[in-house]
Amino acid sequence: MKRLAVITLAAMALAGAAAAKPSASTSYAGHELAGQAKVDLAHAKAIALKARPGVITDRELEKEAGGSGLRWSFDIRAHGAAYEVGVDAADGKVLENAKEGAHPD
Repeated sequence: MKRLAVITLAAMALAGAAAAKPSASTSYAGHELAGQAKVDLAHAKAIALKARPGVITDRELEKEAGGSGLRWSFDIRAHGAAYEVGVDAADGKVLENAKEGAHPD
């Protein structure tokens, strides 16, 4: 009986820790807009990395002019420079693939 109580308490502690940690699906700016996106985060990341191979350092879903008006925006580090790659959240088209300036947004 005592062993069952310990196992139950351990399971509850693990469940609580998992609930307290933000999930990958909500750990980016604009996650509340994800329901409006036809292209999900995983697919948009694949498109962005195909357009600009490198390491994603930041991501967000934002309303911005161009395309459908809703885009995934990725900051990608490649060859010692920072790039911004924008992927339309409606159809997956690459809207932007440019080196970041001195004052990135």
